[in-house]
This record gives sequence, C-alpha cells and structure tokens, in this order.
Amino acid sequence: MSARAPDDKATHHRVLIVDDEESMRLLLARIIATALKAEVTLAGTCEQALRLAGNYAYDAILLDLLMPGIGGYEVLKELRRASPNIATPVIIVSVLADQATKDRCLRAGANAYLVKPVERNALVTTVRAQMASRSTPKTRGK
Repeated sequence: MSARAPDDKATHHRVLIVDDEESMRLLLARIIATALKAEVTLAGTCEQALRLAGNYAYDAILLDLLMPGIGGYEVLKELRRASPNIATPVIIVSVLADQATKDRCLRAGANAYLVKPVERNALVTTVRAQMASRSTPKTRGK
C-alpha cells in the first residue's frame, strides 16, 4: 500500500514505514507525506518490509521494533546485511525507551531512534535531517 503526497510533482523522496499497528502506520504516513512531500510506502509485517526493501531503495525507513515474526531488530540487521537499502537512513520508532535498546539498534546500523508516542516536529526534523545527510555526497553537493 502506498500513500502519495498531495502534489506528486513536488515529491522528491520515498519513505518506507514499517509498523504492525495500522493506526500508527497511517499517522506516520500522513505526517511524512504532508510535511516532507514524500511518497510513502507502508508495510505491516517484517516479511513485507524485507520484500519491499529488497526491491527498491528508499530515501528513509521508519521501523518499529516490536513486531510479530522476526521482529524489527532482525529487519534492521537484514537491511544492513544485503539490500538496496544498505545505506538508507533507518529511524527506529518504538515504545521501548531504555538506553540499552537504543544503543543496540544504533550499533546494528540504525541512524536515529525515536520513542513513541513520537512528537510530530521531532519526527519531521529527524527524517529530514537523515535524508539530507544521505543526499549531501558528491551527487547533490553544492
């Protein structure tokens, strides 16, 4: 499932949102599509996320940790192991707020960690910063 920003001509980025809770997926999608004019793809399972991420390189991935199946942490490790998204910014969005979990995710390759309920401005600022840091290399540098 995919949700497009209101003005597709202004869409410059594609973001994958992975969360098993539909209401959270839709909330995050609405914020990202509106604030960042991004095209959003939604995944409700770990397997679906890996299938989508195996077929397309996204500009950012928002990933929940507590999901049925292999879980978000294993998805993160798999993304960093071998996929078109090996260097894509991955932002963990989880209810887990302990420092050990945050550190474990950052060591496994996450670029940022946000705790639910995530504040809209923090989400937009984090995703924007992560996408900007990825696009600053030689190809888009000024």
